Amino acid sequence: MGKSKQVGNHKKKSVAKIWKTKRRTKDIDQIHADMIPANAAKLIKQDVDYDVTGSAQHYCLHCSRYFVDLKTMKEHFKTKVHKKRLKKLREEPYTQAEAERAAGMGSYIPPKTNIEVHTQQVEEDMN
Repeated sequence: MGKSKQVGNHKKKSVAKIWKTKRRTKDIDQIHADMIPANAAKLIKQDVDYDVTGSAQHYCLHCSRYFVDLKTMKEHFKTKVHKKRLKKLREEPYTQAEAERAAGMGSYIPPKTNIEVHTQQVEEDMN
């Protein structure tokens, strides 16, 4: 048996890091940009794409997830994950101007938390 021929520092990536980046979803500020009515209409009524789950016909705007069918999407609306995401979306997204004010380049104004966010309407005849 002899020595291993590997020389140097050959560390394996941690499994947690791999899964964390694999299941990465959109950030809150990106979802706020998607919630603009013009963008939201495009995302909810997408063309059929067979490469995406459910042919891209069942999309949760707030969680940025695709679902296989309408029943699964309705069940998702009742889950804790969806409700937590709605709660996070009520707060105004962090901006560059706010970062500059916090760094001392202006007077700090706390973020607004009164943005109304409701679960999207589902059309029953989507099947």
